[in-house]
Amino acid sequence: MAEMNEQPTVTMSRRELIKGLAAGSVVAFAAPSLSGCTTNEALGRQQLLLVSDEQLAQLAAQSWNDALRKNRQSSDPALRRRVERVGDRIVVAADRRFPQQNLAQQNWEFAVFEDDTVNAWVMPGGKVGFHTGLLDIMENNDQVATVMGHEAGHVVGRHAAERYSQQMAAAGGLAIANAALAAGDVENRAMIAGILGAGVTFGVILPYSRKHEYEADRLGADFMVGADYRAVEAVRFWDTMTKRSGQRPLEFMSTHPSDQNRISAMQSYISDQGYV
Repeated sequence: MAEMNEQPTVTMSRRELIKGLAAGSVVAFAAPSLSGCTTNEALGRQQLLLVSDEQLAQLAAQSWNDALRKNRQSSDPALRRRVERVGDRIVVAADRRFPQQNLAQQNWEFAVFEDDTVNAWVMPGGKVGFHTGLLDIMENNDQVATVMGHEAGHVVGRHAAERYSQQMAAAGGLAIANAALAAGDVENRAMIAGILGAGVTFGVILPYSRKHEYEADRLGADFMVGADYRAVEAVRFWDTMTKRSGQRPLEFMSTHPSDQNRISAMQSYISDQGYV
């Protein structure tokens, strides 16, 4: 098995290269990707993980502290308690469903930031930020649980570690492919290498990001039900978001699914699971 800093010898004919580019298959992932796969029982699939959750949590800790220090937090104690109460219930439900991840033992934190943008986010290690702009459009705690469950789904899905690993692997793959182009003396090497870079971005990184969103939605619905929230409110919430979103990027160039696709997938999952 090659070490991280070794560059394997790669040769490729011009015809093979162009054919691979057209098919989206010329993403020469580095050797470590072969040894970084593990099965995530929560997702029912394998993941490429070249970094641990603990390592990412350490990296994220400073960013979280910076966010708390640099951004104004809500002075409304009732609003903060609302988010914390829903968050605690979702974490308990997620931990009950996947006890092997020891979620309840993590140092979860929930913050409400005075920000009019409709947004929420999660950092590795269970650091969840809600913007007041998002809370303002939520009709009930079930809808708060929709987003909280979704963010917890990203943690359970180990999506941050997977996305980071994919980008590491993609960067290594581009270096290897660039070496192949040089060795093959392909005309217009720089142009084709640029195309390959776009192929990695839109062919690998973004689709996985959309896949993460769908997975987080499904896990979030499970956690909502486990915490005694109504999963059907997830559909109502995303319907509200659709009406507010206005013009959005085309789905294939976005890290998030289109609103309508997301709603349809959520409706199907809730129905299949008997959550209605």
